[in-house]
Amino acid sequence: MTAGQDSAQAAQWQRWRSLAELYHACFTGLILTVVTRRGTAEAAEFVFRVFRRQQQERFLPGLEKLGLSKLPPAVAAAQYHYLSNWIGGVCVEYMYETDRKAWIRYPPPRWIWKGTAICGIPGEVSRAMLRGWHANNGVALGNPKLGFACTKQSVDGQDGLEGYYCEYDYALEVDQRLVFARHLEAPLFDPATAPALPVESWPRPRLEKAYRNYAMEYVRTAAPVMVQLFGPEDAGYLLHLTGKLIGMQYFDEVARGFGMARGTAKDFAVFLRALFGAQDDVADASESGVCEIRQQTWKLMADVGDYHPACAKVLEGLFEGLAAGCGRHIAVDMKPAAGGAPPFVWSIE
Repeated sequence: MTAGQDSAQAAQWQRWRSLAELYHACFTGLILTVVTRRGTAEAAEFVFRVFRRQQQERFLPGLEKLGLSKLPPAVAAAQYHYLSNWIGGVCVEYMYETDRKAWIRYPPPRWIWKGTAICGIPGEVSRAMLRGWHANNGVALGNPKLGFACTKQSVDGQDGLEGYYCEYDYALEVDQRLVFARHLEAPLFDPATAPALPVESWPRPRLEKAYRNYAMEYVRTAAPVMVQLFGPEDAGYLLHLTGKLIGMQYFDEVARGFGMARGTAKDFAVFLRALFGAQDDVADASESGVCEIRQQTWKLMADVGDYHPACAKVLEGLFEGLAAGCGRHIAVDMKPAAGGAPPFVWSIE
């Protein structure tokens, strides 16, 4: 690979990482929006459904991809959380105790509740994440004896989220799949004993794309879940509002990663085309007084079986917010194709 190719690849990876930060913030923002606009109970239900859906779609295929499917159930589940989260840039630790007991720990700072966001997350919402995913791994594996014991929660003021998978001697009732054992503490993490990805099957380009996709897939899951839970009208409002707020807050950070800055409507159109490229979408531009970008694909939602046109409200809000961050009075308008699906025609002036 030439020096020019190396530079181009590094620039692409930087754009992917900037895009990941944007979608990461958008997902956290969606949870906070539901907490503040709908209340703790509905936010907990939303988070439960998001993580249960992620678990049902990702866990078993992920075990195969990561080469963990032949390990003992407790060890496989814990190593899955360690490796899959590590790929996404999450600070995470794994501690083996026995073939029937293995720990996972998310030390501070917590990825999902980045920065000050952690102050707005009730304990019930964090518990819903564990109910949605960790408590269901035994069910997914066909092992009714596998459960998860949580020993700490960051949002409760403890020094991390931690717990252990345990394979008991008996089948667990539903309310036994997740228990709390706050009197216990995880053993110390030793990086030398942690699992590692095989370099030959996980080269740098694959890792960089997986890092980007990790954050984006949370929004891919959250948007249809929100529509199903709250209905298209209410969900569309929440998705649009969150997208706009996050776009306004994150334009400068994302633009830096793209080698761009604030400017005019034309500058924003250039930025938006670069963003489409970074998320693997096909887009064409034309200009006749008003700049138009025809987004031919929305790859993120392309294979979502219960996609609803209201899901696109998160994208609409996000781009409106990014435009506001780019410069004052930059108007963005989106017209979808029939059925609220791509191609989306974006007018920028």
